[in-house]
Amino acid sequence: MRYAIGPAVPREIREARMTSVPTPIPSRTQYVLQEIQRRILTGRLTPGQALVETELAAQFGVSKTPVREALKTLAGTGLVIMSQYKGATVRMVDADMAREVYDVRLLLEPEALRRAVRRGASLDAARDALARAGRATDTAERSLANREFHRALYLPCGNPLLGRMLDEVRDQAALVSAVAWAADPSWDREAGEHQEILRLALAGDADGAAGALHAHIASFVERAFPDADHAAGRTQEEDGQA
Repeated sequence: MRYAIGPAVPREIREARMTSVPTPIPSRTQYVLQEIQRRILTGRLTPGQALVETELAAQFGVSKTPVREALKTLAGTGLVIMSQYKGATVRMVDADMAREVYDVRLLLEPEALRRAVRRGASLDAARDALARAGRATDTAERSLANREFHRALYLPCGNPLLGRMLDEVRDQAALVSAVAWAADPSWDREAGEHQEILRLALAGDADGAAGALHAHIASFVERAFPDADHAAGRTQEEDGQA
């Protein structure tokens, strides 16, 4: 005996269901997340700019759901601010925010590099990133290469937790840099400092490389945000590097 479950599904629809597999939402969310992040970190989306879900969904050709999930994730990394009344906006950058982020970098990043050098970790990724920055033809490409250079210095420190802690402030540090570079580009000076840091690291001078990295990070925030220089100076004094 046959029982009718429901109306028969036309053959055309059955075939379409078998041959047309929609992209999973997580994949769409990841794409939207990476693209919004890239636009923020390269200055296409500026601090304080509203991030309207319907507009972004139309730009990326997706529904609002992946956009909403991407914005939540970016809020967790500190790049986006979510407000019940204003919606989502790109995080504003000021001296206080820069000081907080760069204090963390000053405390952790030089030590991570010191450990990476002492354990003889490969710095090929840092060398490659520095070469890409030198070949870059636009601000966005150079910014992303410089970001990878710093990560390649601290990631092989041998302590995964330390690496993850620095990863957590990585986007916020890049946002600070994007704002500073837009106001006063300092690419050439920073490129020279990067080359010296890598030279010392490749020579096995762990303390020298760590000291050069500390000076590089501190001098950047002092130039870009003079109101925050007292924090960087205090960190140097506490470390005995003033």
